[in-house]
Amino acid sequence: MENTIILVLLGIIFITIIAIFIIIKNTNTKISEINKTLTFQYNLVVKIQSILKNKNATNAVAENAEIVYQDLLQHLIPIMAAINVMPRNTNEHPLWRALGGIMDEYSKNPFALEKLRRCIKLDTGIAHNVANYITGANRLLQYLTTTEPDGILSSTFTDGLLGQSLTFFNQAQQLAENGE
Repeated sequence: MENTIILVLLGIIFITIIAIFIIIKNTNTKISEINKTLTFQYNLVVKIQSILKNKNATNAVAENAEIVYQDLLQHLIPIMAAINVMPRNTNEHPLWRALGGIMDEYSKNPFALEKLRRCIKLDTGIAHNVANYITGANRLLQYLTTTEPDGILSSTFTDGLLGQSLTFFNQAQQLAENGE
């Protein structure tokens, strides 16, 4: 009888141990799933935070764009007067009208590059305005490149009037510096 009681108790202990192992395995599986879910959620939160940060930076660019545009335009006005170029007659922002006028004149008359080169070489005020415009435009492009991860906005500016004008002004400045 004692052997039977011992066997029954060992059987109960063995069944209890198996039940505990099953419970532990199920708990570990659930903890592993929770860990995966939390990791995914954390990565998602980090991604959302990054997107919001970049959107805030893009919004800051949009809010400060008028200040930047006015600064660039302030340097363009004396240059336009010196090379005798009128802005485009459109409903665009004055900066884009001015840049459009300069680039339209250059496309019609490549001598505009030579006129600008002479002005840079002979007039330190024009040389200063060209240098400040190039610096400001490059700073804007660099800011757009660093704040926008997909680069759509910065490539739009680089491929558009801003990038074309930078090429034009850089060519004229290099020609003036090289004495050509």
